[in-house]
Amino acid sequence: MGEEEDYPGQTLATQNHDVIEHWADERGGKPATVPGTEHNGLPGVLRINFPGYGGKSLKEIPWSEWFKTFDERKLVFLFQQKMSDGHQSNFFHFDSPFREHD
Repeated sequence: MGEEEDYPGQTLATQNHDVIEHWADERGGKPATVPGTEHNGLPGVLRINFPGYGGKSLKEIPWSEWFKTFDERKLVFLFQQKMSDGHQSNFFHFDSPFREHD
C-alpha cells in the first residue's frame, strides 16, 4: 500500500495516514507516546510500540490522537519497508520541514 521502495534498505518519507497506519499494523505496532512529555493537551513524544521491543515505558493512544499531534507538528514519517538484507524493517524516524538545519 502506498510507498514502495526501489531497493531494500531505502528510507521512504510520507505524511499519509493510511500508509503510516498500514506500515505499523503490518509489524504489530500500536500508536504510542512517552508519558510525561504531554503539552498543551496533546501527546508529547510520538512513538510506535512494537511487541517485544521494550515499550513498557510507552503509553498506547488512539490513532486519531496520534495523527492529530503528527499533523499539528507538520511532521514527516521516515521509514523503511525492508532492511538492506531483505528482512522486514521496523525503522522509523520523524522529521520536520520547519526544523533548523546546521
